[in-house]
Amino acid sequence: MPPKNTILIIGASRGLGLALTEAFCQRGWHVIATTRGPSAALDEVAQRFPASLEAERVDLAEAASVQALRDRLSGRSLDMLFVNAGIAKSITATASTAPQQDFLDMMLVNALGPMRLIELFEPLVAPHGTIAAMSSELGSITQNSGAWDLYASTKAALNMLMKCFAARRPHDGRAMLVVAPGWVKTNMGGDEATYSIEEAIPLVVDTLEKNHGRPGLRYVDRFDATLPW
Repeated sequence: MPPKNTILIIGASRGLGLALTEAFCQRGWHVIATTRGPSAALDEVAQRFPASLEAERVDLAEAASVQALRDRLSGRSLDMLFVNAGIAKSITATASTAPQQDFLDMMLVNALGPMRLIELFEPLVAPHGTIAAMSSELGSITQNSGAWDLYASTKAALNMLMKCFAARRPHDGRAMLVVAPGWVKTNMGGDEATYSIEEAIPLVVDTLEKNHGRPGLRYVDRFDATLPW
């Protein structure tokens, strides 16, 4: 029996990350799922998939915590790395009305933190594996509609950092993805969102698996449709 593919999912305590963890377990992957603290929901998934799921702790916003996780996983081989972590603050505010710290917090968790982790963990990802991060349609400058200004700008920053990362590795054989799942009903997306987790996540996983092993950088939605940067 061939060994399972291994995916590291950052940010799996609830919402999209938790659903991704369960979906990859169901599809036969070995999943290393991280949370910042205790997660009863992740524990419940682990009870159902004891041979497929291992849990780790990391705080994406803390460089020392990220480095400690990197040290613990040294020597492991990952087929896929997916960074899901993200926060939204001051949703209706603009640059002149939002508390400065809200923007700084979002930039750290939504852009700098994910790319810092990706750069540190890159050596663990297989030569024809996948490096991916959860973005948003709001990260598209071309499609900007003037909504969620500060959050959108942090997702655009994430997209740009991924483009820089890929540009410095023109001959890399890995897939590099920024994935927009759509407006999903989570704690962050709210009850007015368009899609349920059950509708969105299987499509996101389909897109990740479809792109796995296909070299190059792509900004795609849950249907694997290319989005404009």
